[in-house]
Parts: sequence; structure tokens; C-alpha cells
Amino acid sequence: MKYLNLPESRSADYLALSLEATFDSATSIEEELGPFFQALEEHAGDWMPDVVGGKRDRKYSRDATWKALKERRMERITFIGLYRTQEPALDMSLSLRFPPLPSDFSVLIHIDSLPLFSEKAPCARLVELVRAWALRYPPSYASAHSSADEQLAGAPYFGRDNETAWRDGFDKVYELSWLNVFGPKLVETVGRERVLSTPAHLVEELPNGSVLLVLRPTAADFASEEARVAQARAHVHLRPELDFGTVLRALRERSAALAPVEPRYDPDLAPLLSRLPYEFAISERQQKIAEFNAFRPPEPEEWLPAALPSDVENPERVLSDYDDLSEGLVAALHTKVPTIFDETPESLTDLDFYFWKESFPKRYLRDLIDSHTAPALGAYLGRTLVRRLGGTWVPRQKLEESQVRVGKRVWLPFLRARRYMQSCEALLDYSLTQFFREAERHRG
Repeated sequence: MKYLNLPESRSADYLALSLEATFDSATSIEEELGPFFQALEEHAGDWMPDVVGGKRDRKYSRDATWKALKERRMERITFIGLYRTQEPALDMSLSLRFPPLPSDFSVLIHIDSLPLFSEKAPCARLVELVRAWALRYPPSYASAHSSADEQLAGAPYFGRDNETAWRDGFDKVYELSWLNVFGPKLVETVGRERVLSTPAHLVEELPNGSVLLVLRPTAADFASEEARVAQARAHVHLRPELDFGTVLRALRERSAALAPVEPRYDPDLAPLLSRLPYEFAISERQQKIAEFNAFRPPEPEEWLPAALPSDVENPERVLSDYDDLSEGLVAALHTKVPTIFDETPESLTDLDFYFWKESFPKRYLRDLIDSHTAPALGAYLGRTLVRRLGGTWVPRQKLEESQVRVGKRVWLPFLRARRYMQSCEALLDYSLTQFFREAERHRG
């Protein structure tokens, strides 16, 4: 998602809207998709896209959309992205397939954030939009629901993985969203009378044989007890072989998994840990916050109460070698960790985050890590102690015995770096950030 992954856009949840429908490929794109964009412009309101992404980004307009679709056109498909760069952010993809493939298209929209749909008015506009699309373009299926809950549900057409649904032709009601459009084939499979008698806020039969079903007036309260009971009742009505208690219990478990967890991170690691949950799927974030709340790293042991005397013949040359190691790390990582030039606690946190996100100890050769990365990190960490805490190097022939004197203690940055790079778990247990903060506290 192009804009929803920006650091400033970190919603707890998104509204996900998807549509699978057919169109007339014999008609020009401009004429056939004109009503699609007309409906979007009329009903999107606060989340109207402002950028069209083809081979390059353009300000949204119909002409920009046609140009992007033509730029991306291949023999059998074309696709574009539409985005909103202001809050609420939006990420939208539109894919069209042409003969000899079936003439159909897919729409996937993520709107940040779900709380926008806690009021009836925006929810009603969204229903109007989907109704307009479903009336003009015969759908096989459409849905709008919490993105996090979709991920937990794991149903084949409930989210991004449509392989089973495509293979089986949307053959059953795997899950229920807040908003649903069942295409004629699915309606007939389930039974039109049964679908039309579903207990829900809105059940509407469309002229093309599809059925629009909305469980409740608003989308944002999907995880409430009242909403889960309504969802379970509707689902069991459409799938009478299911057990109501079992369905409701699973829905409640999903609600519990998505319940907000207040961050209470270890103070030294809070700048790092606060970033990590956003590297997981939305459905996992609250669980990860709870896990990181419970995480307490071991106290740093890479220090001595008194310095070992330097045993090198030419300390200046050794310190120059340390500088070369550190500058090599900066040269290698400055594009990925821009703050590395600064040699600050924040730079160390950014390095911690980079190595963790990259799963660096797992992905790279152990010989390379031990011979190059770990020593370079030790030199960089030591230089940061010198520059920011007024430390003094005490070089030793054995690299891991080399020290930085800060206050009444001496610290072993090369030893810390080696332990840090032992595994992905060690990146947190022996973080650079925590090591610096511990040295800072004992600066005296």
C-alpha cells in the first residue's frame, strides 16, 4: 500500500472494500468505466483519491485515469493505483482483465482509518457507492469490513487471498462482512429466499439478481458484542449447518485479539519497541504490543569495573583502524539508515530497527557477519560512546577486550556487538540502544 505505510499513517485498523465484477470489454474504457468513477466522485467524500498512479503519478482526474490505464495496458490486463495523500489516507487498486480472459475487474480499497465509519452518514455514502457499482457492473462478490478482522477470519474471499474463491466460483458464504454483495450465482446456490430473509440491518435485492446485505448501520463497531451476535446470527442463517455457539465463540476470540493494548515498554527500549508492532499484520499488532510490553532485556554485562591496560604498540594506528571500521559501516548503510551519520542514541535505535526488520543475522552469511559486520558495529558503538558520553578508548590487541572508559566503568562495545549479531532474538536482548542508555546512567 503506497501511502498507508507511511510512518505518520499508523491506524489500528483500516476499512477494506473489495469488489469483483464484470464489464463490457467491447466498449471503450472511457465509456464503460465512466459510471464507475462518477459514482466514486459522488460518494467517496472525505476519502476521495487525489493521485492516479500509472507509469508516473498524476493528480486525479478522469483524463489522468484513462492515461494511466493505457500506459499499463498489456495484452490481457491493465491495472492502476489511486491514492489519497491527505488524511484520511487511501490506497486503491483497479485491475481489468480482457478476452480471452473473462472480462471482469477487481477493486481493492483500504481507507485509513476505520473510526471514520463510526458515524451513520459516511457508512450510508459507502453503501450508496457499492450499490451504484453493483447495479452498473454485475458483481460476483463485494465486501466492506475491518481489514484486521478480515485477516483473522482467513476466509478465501475475505481479504487478499482469492485463490479458493476463484477456483470454486464463490460457491458458499465463507464469512460475512459488515457490507456484502452476493452475486446471482452465490444467491442461487445459497437459496434466494434464504438470502433475502437474512436477519440484518439492510437486505436489498438488486435488479441483476445480486443481493446487497449490510449487517448494521455502522462499520466501526464490528467487534462489539452486539455486532458479533448479529454477525453470527446472519452467518448461521445463511449456513444452517453451522453451530451458532461455535461461530459466536470464534468471533468473540477475534474481538479479544483486536482489543487495544496500551503500550508499556521497557523505558530503555521504548523508542525501538514502539516501532516493531507496525511491521506485523494489523490483526497481530495488539498481540505484539502485549508481547513487547512483557519483554525485559537482560542487564548489560559487557563492562568492567576497572580498565584492562592497553597492550597495543601503536594506539593511534589502532584507533584509526576503529575509525575505518566505523566509517565502513556508515558507507554501507547510510542510504538505509540515514541517521547513521549522527552517531547518537537515535542512530543506534535506527540501526537496531534496521537489523531487526532485515532479520540480518538469519539472512546474511555468518562468516561475513563475524568478520565484518560485528566488528564495524563495535567500532561504531564505541565511537558513539566517545562522542556522546565523553568516553575514552582503551584499545587492546584482542578486539573484544577493547574498551571505552565512561565515568567509573569501562564498556566493551566489540563484545556487545558480537553478542548482538548472534541471532535475531539477540538483536533485542543485546540492543545497541539499551547498551548506550546503561552506559549513560553510569557516566557519573
